[in-house]
Amino acid sequence: MLSQLREIVEQVSKVYEVHQALDILVSETCSAMNVDCCTVYLANDEKQRLELMATKGLKFHQEEIHINFGEGLVGLVKRIEEPLNLAEASKHPDFKFFSQLGEDIYQSFLGTPIIYRKKVLGVLVVQQKSPRLFSEIEESFLVTLSAQIAVIIAHAQTQGNWLLEKNHSALHGIPASSGVAIGDLWWDDTHPSLDDVCPASTLDIAQEQEWLLLALEDALNDFRRLRKKLDSEINKEALAIFDLFTHLLNDPMLRKDLKSKIQKGNRADWALRQVIESYSNRFASMSDVYLRERAQDLRELGQRLLFFLHNSEPSQQTFNQPVILVVRELSASLLATLPKDKILAVIALEGAANSHAAILARALGIPTVLDIKLNLDDVNGQKAIVDGYSGKVIVCPSQQLLNEYQELLKEEIELADKVQKGLGEPTLTKDKKRIEVMLNSGLSSDNNTSINQSVDGVGLYRTEISFLLIHRFPSEEEQVQQYQTVLERYPSKQVVMRTLDVGGDKPLPYLPIEEDNPFLGWRGIRFTLDHPDIFLMQVRAMMRASSGHENLSILLPMISGSQELDDAIALIKRAFSEVCQLDGNIKMPKIGIMVEVPSMVYLLPFVADKIDFVSVGSNDLTQYLLAVDRNNSRVSDVYELMHPSVIMALNHIRALCEQFKLPVCICGEIAGDPMGALLMVGLGYRSLSMNTSNVAKIKYLLRHTETQELESLAAKALKKPYGKDIDRMMRTFLEQKGFAGFIRAGNK
Repeated sequence: MLSQLREIVEQVSKVYEVHQALDILVSETCSAMNVDCCTVYLANDEKQRLELMATKGLKFHQEEIHINFGEGLVGLVKRIEEPLNLAEASKHPDFKFFSQLGEDIYQSFLGTPIIYRKKVLGVLVVQQKSPRLFSEIEESFLVTLSAQIAVIIAHAQTQGNWLLEKNHSALHGIPASSGVAIGDLWWDDTHPSLDDVCPASTLDIAQEQEWLLLALEDALNDFRRLRKKLDSEINKEALAIFDLFTHLLNDPMLRKDLKSKIQKGNRADWALRQVIESYSNRFASMSDVYLRERAQDLRELGQRLLFFLHNSEPSQQTFNQPVILVVRELSASLLATLPKDKILAVIALEGAANSHAAILARALGIPTVLDIKLNLDDVNGQKAIVDGYSGKVIVCPSQQLLNEYQELLKEEIELADKVQKGLGEPTLTKDKKRIEVMLNSGLSSDNNTSINQSVDGVGLYRTEISFLLIHRFPSEEEQVQQYQTVLERYPSKQVVMRTLDVGGDKPLPYLPIEEDNPFLGWRGIRFTLDHPDIFLMQVRAMMRASSGHENLSILLPMISGSQELDDAIALIKRAFSEVCQLDGNIKMPKIGIMVEVPSMVYLLPFVADKIDFVSVGSNDLTQYLLAVDRNNSRVSDVYELMHPSVIMALNHIRALCEQFKLPVCICGEIAGDPMGALLMVGLGYRSLSMNTSNVAKIKYLLRHTETQELESLAAKALKKPYGKDIDRMMRTFLEQKGFAGFIRAGNK
C-alpha cells in the first residue's frame, strides 16, 4: 500500500484548485482501500464547524454542508484528535444522522484527524456498507495519508490557494498599520525586484561604474524630494527613513563594496544585489526585533537603487478610483509617491511590522498588512476587506461581512479620536496611580515631537545601531554627537542607554563571529568585557554627551553573574575618572542591569546594593525560560507572551525590586501590548517602555482602568496553568470594559 499512498499524495499535490484536488483524494482513497465511501471535511475555525469539501459515496451536489465542531462522529474525531474506528457507527452515542447525505446505507466508520503542527485542519473519513472494524493496516494507512495530506493542505492554505469557502477567503498576515478598508485589489508589478536579478558579468567595468554612480545620485535626489514632499504632512519619526537612506547612500563603505564587486567583473545590478543581501542578512539574523526589522529598510534601499539603475525618472502611479494596493514589499518610497486619495490600504507579500516603511504607513494612516500569501492570479478588481488590527485580509467577502465591516469602520474612527485627544495628558489610572510610559528607541533620527512630549523618558536606547550601520567602530567623537542628540531631546527626562549589545546573533560586519549557538554565546556584556577598550570608549562618550544634562542612565545587557557586573562597574568608574579629568561638571550616571538571563532572577538579592535600577528584557527572558527561538517557525508557537512561567518570573522580579527598593521598568514586547501592559500594572510594575506606535493606546487604556481591578486580574493570572487561559481572561476584560477596539477592528 506504500506505493498507492505515495501516488495519492503526488496526485493531490500537483492540483492547484481545492475541490479538484480533494475529489482526487477521496476517489483514489476509495480505490486504494477498497471501501464504499470516502469523505474529507476541512475545519473552519472562524465559524467553528467542519465543512464537507469532497466525497465519493455520499449525496453531495456542491451545496454547503457543514457539521459543527460539537456534533456527530466527525465532530468527535476533531475534538479527540485521534482515529475513531467503529463497526456499527449508528450505535455510538455521538452518532448524528444527516438525511441529506444519504449515509444511512453505511455501517462501519473510520475517521482520522488531519493534523498539522498540533492544529486540526480537517477530518478524513472512510465508510463501508457492511458492519466491520477496519484492520490495523487500514487504520495505519489512513492515519499516514492524513498526516501527509495535512502538509499539503497547510501549505496551500498559507499560500492562499485553497479556499475554505467559495464566497470568501480569510488570509492572515502581519498587522503593520491599524485600520479597516474595503475596496478593489490592485496588484502593482511595475517595479523591478532584486530577487529577479541574476548573476551577470560585464566587459565594460567603467560603464557599469558610471551607471552605478548615476543611480546613487538619482536615489539621493529622490529621497530628498520625497522628504520635502512629506515634511509638512507627517511627523519627523516617520520621515527618519529618508534621513537614514541619505546617510547610507553617502557611506563610503557601501560605495566601496559596490565598486569592488563591479571591479571583479559583476554587472552593476548583480553587484547591488550581492551587497544589499549581505547587509540585510546580517540584520535579519538578529534576535532583537527592532534590529532585525532594519533588514527590511536595507532591502528597500536596494530596491530603490535598482529602480534607478533601470530607470532615469521616478514613476507616478495613476488610478481611476481608490484601490487596495498589493505590492511585493512595502517601501517608504512607494508610499511617498502614492496619490493618498486613491489608496485605501496596502497589502504586501513580504515585510516587517516595525520597518520604517511600516512606520510611515502608520503616520499616513494607511491600513497595512504584511506577509500575506495572496494568490496573484486574476487579483486585480477583486473586492477585499483589509483588517489592519488583526492582519486579516478577506478576499471576495459576502454582503453580510461587508455590512459588518462598514459598521466597524465607524467605530474605529470614533475610538481613534478619543485616543489621540488624550495623548498629552499624564498617565494616571482612574484611582490616581502614576504610571511611567517610556520609549524604546534606537536611531537618533527617531523623533516624533508629540510622542516625545507625552512620554516620561527613554526606557531603552539601543546604542548598537550606529555600530551596525557602518563598516568600522564609530569614533568616540561620533558617539558623543549621537548620544548628545538623544539626551538633548529629553532635557528633563531620564534616558536609559544600553551599552553595546552585539556579538553572537548580532555580529558586527567588521568583526565576524561564528558560533554554533549564538543566542547562548559571545554577546552583550560578555563581548564588551572581552573588549574593554570598546566598552571604555562608549561609556566615556555617553558621559561626555551627558555634560550639562544629568539625565543619563547606563544599562548593562546580558548580565548573568555577579562577577560580570563587578567587572563592568569597575570599567564604568574608570571611565568616569578619565572623563572628570577633562570636565569636572559631569555627574556619575545611574547604573542598572537588564534582567533577561534567568540566572539574574535568583541573583538579584546579591547585586541589589551594587546597582541603581533594573530593566526587564521580557523578550529574551521569555525565550530563555521556555528554551525557544521565536524566529524558528518550527517552534515559534511555543513562544507565549503570557506563558504562566513568564508571568510568575516577572512577578518575582518585581517583588524583589520592591523589597530592595530598586526602580524597575519592563521594556519588552509585553509592555506595549494592550493586554500585557494592563497585566504588568496589575503585577505591580509602574514603569513601562515601548515602541512609539504603542504609546497613545497604552496611555489611554491606563487612564481608563483602576489598578485594583488590574491587580485582581494579575492574581488570577498567577493561578492559571495555561497561557491561553490568561490570554482569554485579558481579552474578556477588554471586551467587557469597552476596549475591544485595541485588540480587534471595531469597539463594540
